[in-house]
Amino acid sequence: MILIAVDALRSSLLLHRLFFASLLLTCLPGLASAACEKTLRWDDDPPFSMQTADGGVVGISIEINRAVLDRLGCQTKLRKLPWARALKELELGRLDILPGAFRRPEREVYAYFSGPVLPPSRNILFMRSAVLPQWPIKRLLELQHTAFRLGAQINVAYGADYQQLMNDPAFAARVSLARNRANLWHMVHKGRIDGVIADEDSGRYEIHQLGFDEQIKPTTVVVSSDAAQVAFSKRTSDPAFVQAYVNVLKGLVADGSYEQIVQRYVMP
Repeated sequence: MILIAVDALRSSLLLHRLFFASLLLTCLPGLASAACEKTLRWDDDPPFSMQTADGGVVGISIEINRAVLDRLGCQTKLRKLPWARALKELELGRLDILPGAFRRPEREVYAYFSGPVLPPSRNILFMRSAVLPQWPIKRLLELQHTAFRLGAQINVAYGADYQQLMNDPAFAARVSLARNRANLWHMVHKGRIDGVIADEDSGRYEIHQLGFDEQIKPTTVVVSSDAAQVAFSKRTSDPAFVQAYVNVLKGLVADGSYEQIVQRYVMP
């Protein structure tokens, strides 16, 4: 009788443990969602991130990062920040995730990087149509000893050729730096500068939206073609989270989800 009672007690305890384990597993997605909230940078940078007429924020970068965070059980909180400010906020831990970043030694001090998971995008030189015949160049370095007036964004890495030119004080003095690329397109349109470096897809999209298709043209000058990465603040993310993020992102690339998102935004 005693043995039967002991067995019954053990069975009862086992059932209770199984019940609570099942209850915990059921609640985990909700708990993870409530506990995990990540801030994601965006700015007016179509087709990667942009605001719709009804106030929503969409774009290639927004959709793919929301998809990854959703699969990790995290809520996404968007923060609109210019690029230079976003880097500082990432360093201070007030921004968690910064897509479209290039790995640099000075940034690795405060940020983890995803590695080159997404396909590389090209930064190319766009020129004012009127000056295209004047500079039939194949590389950016060919502009070093000319009067060409270049426009670029502050704290954006454009590759080795651009950095070499910026190390030349005479050339750097002719470069107009701006936080907002829209300002640079207007400067080209008005003839204040001759060209702008921009992502190939972003540049075509923005020029078309501004109605400058005839005045500003893409060139065949590829300034850089490195794969951009996703940066994570070391103050708010650990290597385990970064690896989990990368694994999900790789899955979205492998199953075609990333390409489907891109095709919805890139102009034919």
